[in-house]
Amino acid sequence: MSTIFQPWKLGRIELANRVVMAPMTRNRADVAGVLPDSAATYYAQRAGAGLIITEGTQPSAAAQGYPGTPGLHTDDQEKAWSRVADAVHATGGRIFCQLMHTGRISHESLIPADARVVAPSAVRARLEVARADGVMVPAPEPVPLDEAGITQVIEDFAASAARAVRAGLDGVELHGANGYLLHQFLSPGTNLRTDRWGGSPEGRARFVVEVTAAVAERIGADRVGLRISPGGQFNDMADKGNEDTYLALADALAPLRPAYLHTLRRRSSPLHTELRRRWPTTYLLNTGYLGGSELADVAPLVGEEADLVSVGRLFISNPDLVRRWRENLPRAAWDESTFYTPGDAGYVDYPTHSADADPEQGSDA
Repeated sequence: MSTIFQPWKLGRIELANRVVMAPMTRNRADVAGVLPDSAATYYAQRAGAGLIITEGTQPSAAAQGYPGTPGLHTDDQEKAWSRVADAVHATGGRIFCQLMHTGRISHESLIPADARVVAPSAVRARLEVARADGVMVPAPEPVPLDEAGITQVIEDFAASAARAVRAGLDGVELHGANGYLLHQFLSPGTNLRTDRWGGSPEGRARFVVEVTAAVAERIGADRVGLRISPGGQFNDMADKGNEDTYLALADALAPLRPAYLHTLRRRSSPLHTELRRRWPTTYLLNTGYLGGSELADVAPLVGEEADLVSVGRLFISNPDLVRRWRENLPRAAWDESTFYTPGDAGYVDYPTHSADADPEQGSDA
């Protein structure tokens, strides 16, 4: 049996295989950030993954950056996530909720009237962001977080993580990638601070370390993962040549022993190899949009470059992806036009494979 189909111990839980469903924004929540009942069906359908990592979820009302994204900071939101957790566990799956503060990639119309779009420094993203009504407008200039603001954001993450565990989810992933708030602190292009949260690799890493430590203290380090994207350009980031910050981050987090480190994109840089060497627990790799994501592409990574591998879009159109890979069954194509649209179309209506199904995509040996 290929290593990718073998079980794995992740923190306090057992995974049935080494395939992880990557976090993917689906924009199905209502204006209050509450997921629909069909979200429980959506995630349960994909419980054949060794681990599901959910869509990005705001830990506070001030953290939202897109219409239709869910939250985990109110009782109604928590109840919806509890239904998701129960449905996934009923089918034998495991699920972590990704907590995401978008920082400067937001708009005032999406957050409370007394809140501000924040970032480590007043560096405006050179792109357009969505307003609450979906209209795209230039990104606002963010307000630099002061010490009280940093303390509040850290508490928001910890409180949301506590809600996740109370809802029955197996843990949380902190989104430190893709140009959102944690990544903004890590990057010298968006973090111009000269206080203890900037100015050096250790300073730029400090905020992410403090968030992780606070969440670990609240729910246990073995329930906490972190996602990073070293060198990432998404959301107008300038993070190339910043390897020392990520090495400082790994060294500072190692004593906490979080459940995993989830690194975005497999690149030729030796940084990923060095991160894995330094990381004390599970190392999870995502090949990203630039790499392949079929079995022949990802299976060789497991055991060689990572302990687990995460896959995104194939899980949208193939809820039983692991079974299809294991049995060499055809994969279905996804409909990108329904990735971010409200309703159940393109969400819970992709079928599992049946013996009489017409092949939609060639098999991958």
